[in-house]
Formats: sequence, C-alpha cells, structure tokens
Amino acid sequence: MSAPSDDKEFEELDHAADWAFRVRGNDLGELFANAARGIARLEHGEAIRDVTVTHQLSVEGVDRETLLVNWLNELLYAEQTNHEVYQKFEIMEISDTHLRARIHGVPEETSGRHIKAVTFHNLEVKKTQDGWEATLVVDV
Repeated sequence: MSAPSDDKEFEELDHAADWAFRVRGNDLGELFANAARGIARLEHGEAIRDVTVTHQLSVEGVDRETLLVNWLNELLYAEQTNHEVYQKFEIMEISDTHLRARIHGVPEETSGRHIKAVTFHNLEVKKTQDGWEATLVVDV
C-alpha cells in the first residue's frame, strides 16, 4: 500500500495489478502537465536535473480523456525511442481535442520503473470546484 502524499498535484493510488494515480490542476493545461510529471515520478522518482534536451509534441484526441491518454502515451513513446527522461512540461496550446507542448529532459541514465502504457481503465477527467482532476491507471 502506498503512503499518502502531501502533494496536491499528484497522488499515487493502490491498484491490484497496475499502477493508478490521481492528478490535479487549476486548469486543463496544468492538469496535463501534472499528469506528465506524475508519469515521470512513477518511473524515475523525484530527481530533478538540469535539462539538456527539448522537443515539441502535438497530440490529438476525440475528447479530453482520449487526449490525455494519447499525450501520456506519446511521452512514453518519446522516452523509449529517444532514450531520454522528460521532467519539465510546457503546455503551449490546449483544447478538448488538441495539445501542443514543449518537453524538456535529459538522456536516460537508468531505466527506473517502466510503464508500458496509459490505459482508459477507470479514466475520468472532471472539473471540480478547485480546478481539474483526473484518475489514471497505467500498465506496467
């Protein structure tokens, strides 16, 4: 069982077979950036280093949920194909179906824990009185 986190933007949740987490943001862009940071933390911990590589990504989806899954899976794909770890995320443009972002990272030094994919299982993206919240399950 994971320990509760005092961090309001990321909280790891217990899940029987895979990993689950809840992420929050004041707006949709911050939610997506925090979700990317959550993936980075699950895989590589909280070590922050000076970034040496930057890429731009554009992602599409039919709705917010699909866009979020596509965004995070695109990050996982970029990590694996470029052999890099991303830890800073700038959402430059976002709507319910499109995202354009700048991602910053470093060449991968260690593999950490490996996430295969972000799933649609129990996926929920919702507006709350405090902003936005999403619950995600990842396949390990």
